[in-house]
Amino acid sequence: MSRPSRLQRQVLSLYRELLRAGRGKPGAEARVRAEFRQHACLPRSDVLRIEYLYRRGRRQLQLLRSGHAVAMGAFVRPGAGPPRTPPEDGDDLRSPLDGKGSAETPPDGR
Repeated sequence: MSRPSRLQRQVLSLYRELLRAGRGKPGAEARVRAEFRQHACLPRSDVLRIEYLYRRGRRQLQLLRSGHAVAMGAFVRPGAGPPRTPPEDGDDLRSPLDGKGSAETPPDGR
């Protein structure tokens, strides 16, 4: 097997440092492991992406090491939340823009 490159050694070192810094903080170790597993399939040739993720990890490490971090969470993209369920028959939720069940607008639009 070939020797790890400098960037590979840096990434592995960052991984260990993040795990150490995350000890005792709820969700930190699991989040670190999940992030690294998610990006483990990146090809070695995608150096720009790997360096970007490395810098991002360094910033997260600084935040974890600061005294302000008590836990580590995840950002959720808008619209990526749990799926909405349709309203029950008794829950007639209507949008105020659909014209039904909302205050009437005069015909001239004012």
